[in-house]
Amino acid sequence: DNIFPRGPRANMEKLTFFALSAPEKLDRIAAYLSERLTRELNRHRYVCIAMEALEQLLLACHCQSINLLVESFLSTLRLLLEADKPHLHILATNSFVKFANIEEDTPSYHRSYDFFVSRFSEMCHSEHEDADIQNKIRVSGIRGLQGVVRKTVDDELQVNIWEPRHMEQIVPALLVNLQQHTQANSCHYSSAVCVCSESPAEQTEVCFRELLGRAAYGHITNAIRPVLMHLDSHSLWEGRSFAVRCFQIIMYSIQSQHSHLVIQQLLGHLDANSRSPASVRAGIMEVLSEAAVIEATGSVGPTVLEVFNTLLRQLRQSVDYQLTGYYDNAGKHKTTSTEEKTLQDAVIKTIGSFANTLPVYQRSEVMLFIMGKIPVPGIYPALGSPNAGFEGSRMIQVMLLKSLLQVSSRYESSNLLTALPSSFLEPLLSFTLMEDPEIRLLVLFILTSLIDRRGLAPPGALELKEDGCSRQDNLFMRKHAQRLYRHVYLTCREESSGPAHYQALFTLLAVLTVELASEEVVVDLIRLVLALQVSRASESLSVFNRCGVHAVCAAFLHLLSQLGPPPPLQQHVAQVVESRRQDAPHLLPEDVLCDEPRLPEGELKVDQSLLFVQSKICEALTGSSYSTHAERFNTPYTPQLTGKHTLTLREQVNNNNNRRLHTEQITFETLKNAIEDRGGVEEEERRRRMEVVERFQTAPFEEIAAHCGSRVRRLFCIRPRPRPQSLKTLMDSMKFPDLCVY
Repeated sequence: DNIFPRGPRANMEKLTFFALSAPEKLDRIAAYLSERLTRELNRHRYVCIAMEALEQLLLACHCQSINLLVESFLSTLRLLLEADKPHLHILATNSFVKFANIEEDTPSYHRSYDFFVSRFSEMCHSEHEDADIQNKIRVSGIRGLQGVVRKTVDDELQVNIWEPRHMEQIVPALLVNLQQHTQANSCHYSSAVCVCSESPAEQTEVCFRELLGRAAYGHITNAIRPVLMHLDSHSLWEGRSFAVRCFQIIMYSIQSQHSHLVIQQLLGHLDANSRSPASVRAGIMEVLSEAAVIEATGSVGPTVLEVFNTLLRQLRQSVDYQLTGYYDNAGKHKTTSTEEKTLQDAVIKTIGSFANTLPVYQRSEVMLFIMGKIPVPGIYPALGSPNAGFEGSRMIQVMLLKSLLQVSSRYESSNLLTALPSSFLEPLLSFTLMEDPEIRLLVLFILTSLIDRRGLAPPGALELKEDGCSRQDNLFMRKHAQRLYRHVYLTCREESSGPAHYQALFTLLAVLTVELASEEVVVDLIRLVLALQVSRASESLSVFNRCGVHAVCAAFLHLLSQLGPPPPLQQHVAQVVESRRQDAPHLLPEDVLCDEPRLPEGELKVDQSLLFVQSKICEALTGSSYSTHAERFNTPYTPQLTGKHTLTLREQVNNNNNRRLHTEQITFETLKNAIEDRGGVEEEERRRRMEVVERFQTAPFEEIAAHCGSRVRRLFCIRPRPRPQSLKTLMDSMKFPDLCVY
């Protein structure tokens, strides 16, 4: 009683000394102080003194005897928190925080903090009419929750704070205050926040980070699920900024080895919202993208392809929704193309974000995985809705190629055989033969980004490699060069190509020259360009397309002449370019490869003086390091169109579609006719092989060399063996020195 008002300060010290001398009486002392506080609850000064006494006893007692005080102390705090006076709530919270900072060695098996979790969470939602008091109550509630976490999180014998029933109270209470801080920049609430020395949002972020930082592997799911539920129930995905802010805090706070668990929960939540509005799906997708960027290592986790499979599935679903106009099967909820395109852009961006976190070998697997998902109508099974039709397949093709471009844009590999294996390169090049110009352009971009390993600098700063091609690059070109040249040649003959296509073709040729710099590659590219400018197939193209082809040839040879070949080549190229500039500027890239091409009126006529001459180029390269390959100019470039490649992908698609339309019933007669037809095919193949053998046996050497072209590096001429002669005849024909006797 002597510690209360009008009692000297020394009485408090006497009480502490007495309690330490007789620890067995601590429980009675605490019980009396609690009873006295209950009687004087309306007298603020008495309450403060009683709480101060309890705090002094808690801090002074040894750890072994603290349990005697705690129950009375916590019951006193409950009493204060149940009162309807804000100042008592703040006082109780401050005392609880001091208690939470005390380290206890003795376990307590029966202590419960459920009431405090509930009450502190309720304080975080305070809507007091006085803004300053409201802030103080909220800050106290947040600090109280922080104290509960500190007191229980490391003690397995205490209440499990990570249980869903606790997390579903704590996490929303923190997010409400974090959310108001995010909105404070655009509302009057920000001025009220500044009045208080400590804003709820700042304290919330500290508490939220501490909570997440203490989360072990098995607790991540329970901590993240309430965040997702809160964002759903308050429609906060659509605003995006707050959702992104939440997960930025989460990703920066949790232990790095647990980050993939957050990604998996977000992906699962995305699947659960697959029939939600596009704005919701786009918001989740943006959060995923930001989360992947933050955690650059290990964010995808062990199931790499499953992550990309989920994202690609979202793309296909979005295409279906865009075509039908509804994002549910019942046809009740409408969506728009604009909303779905926004989502599709977000998915593609997210795919790039995840790919950038992966090592090189896993990016190769991802590119192969995406390539295997690209549908080709009539050849590969169409993905997505069976009712999507050709347009749906085309849209999915474009989306997946854009995704592939995102993955390849930052792909860095010193070995092109790894970056462009046959299983990836062949299907990719097949898309250069499709009618859709957007698809062809995307393929050119993908090829360029994978071959360009150093980042293509402005043309004036380019230079050929001094060390030449590496062994792996040489192997790549020996294996795939003719296929690349063939598809470049065929792509230039497409009627639907625009300025962007010709610019991309020039960039691809330039990258091939710079990255795979060898005399053989340069000579082959020159032969390819010379073949393009005189190709008869291009005569059927429009004036713009023909001018575009000539512009690409001029741009490439001009670039090549600046990179290192001998001066005579520079002189010839400069002469032709100057002639075009004066007489036919429409054959140069400045006039053609722009937004508004300047084309000649009427039919396009190209004088021989405006073309690059094969003989002059060959003569210019004579005497240089290219002279060993100069004889190849005598054989004009022709694309190697074997039976398999003559039938373009476009024709294969049409043939397969027609085959579907004309499906006939299989009978015994059908099978019999098929066997007989097969016999005729085999006979035809046998006859063709005999013709080839006969040609190589009887045709002149020059004809065989021209037919083989650049496929054969060396041709060995096999001469007949000389007839055997007698030893005497041979010796008579030989000349011996004068001193030799035989």
